[in-house]
Amino acid sequence: MESRETFRTDGYQERIDKPWGYEVIFTPATLARTGKLIMVRAGCKLSLQYHDQKEETFCLIQGEAMLWIENAQGVIERKSMTHHSGYTITPGQKHRIEAVTDAMIFEVSCPECGTTVRVDDDYQREY
Repeated sequence: MESRETFRTDGYQERIDKPWGYEVIFTPATLARTGKLIMVRAGCKLSLQYHDQKEETFCLIQGEAMLWIENAQGVIERKSMTHHSGYTITPGQKHRIEAVTDAMIFEVSCPECGTTVRVDDDYQREY
């Protein structure tokens, strides 16, 4: 059992503005998992990317969004995300989210680790 000295009663949030919207991380960096809300503006999309170590699961909460996701044959499929369904991305799997309307997505993942490789990015950020 943990010591009561580690009990927290305050809320936590860190907002990170992005060119396509913003993220709100609501878990402290000291935890073994990361939770965030991702708000993507209509018509915008995240970079097509993959992670060498990080695993993450997305869940569409509000709006309409497309998930671009690499299948077992190495082909990128565009899938309409279903509200309240989880979409898990494994290390090495290319993916991106595209908002059809303003969209709110919940993400749970292992903490930020390893390398994120951008394959394509509408905002000319580093690959």
